[in-house]
Amino acid sequence: MKYPVILGIETSCDETAAAVYQKDRGVLSNQIFSQINLHKIYGGVVPEIASRSHIEKIRPIVENALKTSQITLQDIDIIAVTQKPGLPGSLLIGIGFAKTIAWALKKPIIGINHLEGHIFSSFLENQVPFPHICLTASGGHTSLYLVHDFSNYEELGHTLDDAAGEAFDKIAKILGLGYPGGPILEKLAQEVAFKDFYHYPRGKTDSFYFSFSGLKTAVLYDLVNKNIYDLKTKTMHIDKLNHELIQKVASSLLVCINDIFITKLKLALAYYPTIQAITFVGGVACNKFIKNNIKNFAQEHNIEFFSPSAQYCTDNAAMIALVGSYKAQQGLFSDYKLDLA
Repeated sequence: MKYPVILGIETSCDETAAAVYQKDRGVLSNQIFSQINLHKIYGGVVPEIASRSHIEKIRPIVENALKTSQITLQDIDIIAVTQKPGLPGSLLIGIGFAKTIAWALKKPIIGINHLEGHIFSSFLENQVPFPHICLTASGGHTSLYLVHDFSNYEELGHTLDDAAGEAFDKIAKILGLGYPGGPILEKLAQEVAFKDFYHYPRGKTDSFYFSFSGLKTAVLYDLVNKNIYDLKTKTMHIDKLNHELIQKVASSLLVCINDIFITKLKLALAYYPTIQAITFVGGVACNKFIKNNIKNFAQEHNIEFFSPSAQYCTDNAAMIALVGSYKAQQGLFSDYKLDLA
């Protein structure tokens, strides 16, 4: 059986990405242009800047993906493109480019849910058993899923406000650190051996839903109580914000978010004792401290653990192409009227 060659395109936020994938051969190429340096000075993603960058980069990224895979555009069987969720302006660039290629070459096209890409990103490098629990965490989303099969999954809970990665970024910004905040905070926490100094609130333990806005507020008010942050002027007393205190805040924050994740996974195991594995995906899955703790938790409960390598944790087109591959097998194609969902 000859499996179709899929061109995946991903432009949901601030990465312009393209990949070529074939089920029996795996990922043939995976090209990404990250806009981190463009948004760093603003402390977060600026939608208009993101859209303009996608316009500039999408053609060379797609061309490079084809060149690296040694596949021509004519050899591509199907175009898979992120349709939702994401920044509307960014999504439109990818969708428009994908539709143009598909229409011009009379190729089938499939609109892909970005979150479904993350849910199944572990399959790019592993054979994950069903059913399993998937924890997705990034700057834009944090959710827990029960995954029964390809295209068959149910959301158990999601964040009601900020995502976990967003909490990292916002607290890093309060502390005057760089963007993105996650890697910087992990490095600082490692310097003090990931200890819990300030015992920030963990939130509800009897629900699958997440909330990180209150955690951000707790950190902020802790700094206020320490006379380090002034709420009226919204300024930091830099002379009182020493490196040791930043280390302790970073470490306490990391331990807190880790504990929240473990608590939700414990609850999931209690409700669904027959699950075969846990997967941890999304940008926050690059965090080695949290990843290792979830891996240890899975081993303690005698179930398997899977998490993608770093290149497939952050937004990428390989995961979009993979989902496009199994949707094609199921006959779930879109048409040339594909638009934002």
